[in-house]
Formats: sequence, C-alpha cells, structure tokens
Amino acid sequence: MKNHPTPPIQAPIHAPARPSLAQRLLLQEDLNFLLTNRVPRIALTHAVGWFSKLQSRWLARASIAVWRWFTPLDLSEAEHTQFNSLHDCFTRRLKPGARPFDTDERVLCSPSDGIVGACGRIEGTQVLQAKGFPYTLQDLLGSDELAQRYANGHYVTLRLTSAMYHRFHAPADLTVDRVTYISGDTWNVNPIALKRVERLFCKNERAVIEARLTQGNAPIALVPVAAILVASIRLHFINVLLHLRYKGPNAMDCQASARKGEELGWFEHGSTIIMLVPSGYELAHGLGNGSPVRAGQALWVAAAAPHTQT
Repeated sequence: MKNHPTPPIQAPIHAPARPSLAQRLLLQEDLNFLLTNRVPRIALTHAVGWFSKLQSRWLARASIAVWRWFTPLDLSEAEHTQFNSLHDCFTRRLKPGARPFDTDERVLCSPSDGIVGACGRIEGTQVLQAKGFPYTLQDLLGSDELAQRYANGHYVTLRLTSAMYHRFHAPADLTVDRVTYISGDTWNVNPIALKRVERLFCKNERAVIEARLTQGNAPIALVPVAAILVASIRLHFINVLLHLRYKGPNAMDCQASARKGEELGWFEHGSTIIMLVPSGYELAHGLGNGSPVRAGQALWVAAAAPHTQT
C-alpha cells in the first residue's frame, strides 16, 4: 500500500526567537527535573488551578507575560487574544479552520497538537515511555481485559507542551462507551522526567476513554494523562470535572457519539495523550519519535480492512 500523504506542518510566521535565560536554564536536565518534580507537586497543582481561574484581565496579561519567559507562546491562531483569566488562555479556542481534519475514512487523525514522544507496535501488552523504560497496558489502563484488547496493536504518545493548543478532538467518527478516571500523582511528563521516573504514565492522574470506530467497529482508546500544574481534565460528554479531588465513581458508562474532528475536551495546561489502536494500521508516512503533529493530521492509515470487534 502506498504511504498516505500527510498535510505539511505549517512553518511559524516568524523565525523562532532566541531562548530566554529562563528557557535556557530549564534546558539543563538536572535543574529542570529538580524544579519541576522535587517540589510539592499536588499542592502546587491545586494552587495553580486556583490562581489560573482568577477573573482579572490585568492579572491574565501579567501572567501571560511571565509565562512567555519560559515558553514560546504563540497566540496568532487564537480565536481571540483578550483573556479574563490565565485559564482562558490555557484552554483557548482557535480560529475556525485552523485545524482541518483529514477526511479519508481510512485515516485516524491526531486528536491534538503535540510532539510524538514514542510510537510503534505494542509488544504483547508492553509499550515504551522512553528508551529502556517499558510499562504495561494493564498498569496504564487498570484492566487486564482492556489491555488484551490492544495486545500486539499500535500506540503513539503525544506530548503537549505548555504553549500548545490544549483542546483534543475525535480522531475519527466514533462512539465513546466508557470513561474510567484514575486518580494519581502529577509528575512532569517532559522527556527529562520520562527518562528518570519508571512507569510515570501509570503513576499520574489520567482518564481512560474507551471508544469504537463507526467504520468497522474497531476499538480505540485515548488516555489523557495529567501532569504538574494540570488542574483538571474536562470531557464534554460526561458531567464531571475530572481532577485530583475527584475520587469517584471511577468508571462512568456513556453512549456519546462524535464525528471526526469534534471537540472532546481539554487539559488546563500541557500534558500527554496516549492513543491505542488494534493491529491493522500503519503509521502515517514521515512520522516517528520527535515528530511535531497538529490536530487533524494523519497518524495512522488502515493497512487493509480494519480489525472488527464483535
């Protein structure tokens, strides 16, 4: 089968600026790990969640200015750039048409903007968070039965940086059957931490979204993983705000249909989405570890007739 062409990554309007002093300091691995992990992570996450929702345009402008010291925040695609709170900026919408989704029915699209942190075939039920750091789907999903559904399938880990667009969307036409919320820690999920903390994704707060593709009824799972400073995960199809203070019920059945590209929810800061599919798909041409992707870009293409679940 010919590789399916992927939409080109749009170049930034302006050449990237030289990293600030704060950004250069955070590139030093030992210091980065110390400042973003060896702190009271959960308490700091609660504090930032409270602060980010304070309603003040002046405070929002000042906070965004400080934020830009640490990250190359670009608001040129934002639907509007006047924010009443830092939370509004974190969860900003984009201008209409900014993230077109590939319309080919064979294609599973990226649900979000991100950087491919790891991807490939699932070896039995084992995947990698970084080289030499494996974990099992049983630990990630909290279910042996669910893990077996994706045995020897495929996975991709998408890391959202703090400056990125934080909403995520349906990668194809699908029906969500269940959401399982798993409370946990808030380790940083950047590459520095992933090389130092074993089974990190299995330790952090996360939501397991179980769904079925409309085309072929194949199973697909999205696992948004929260991290330090991520105050909550919002899913539009359940009437619960998932955050560290939410203790249950953990499993929530639902029957929510979504069309490809329809918004499913958001993070309130940068984090990670792990996407699981069964066998029968090929990674889109040109994608691999470290590849930047945008919501709507092809991630996988059905190699033949996709796996059908009965």
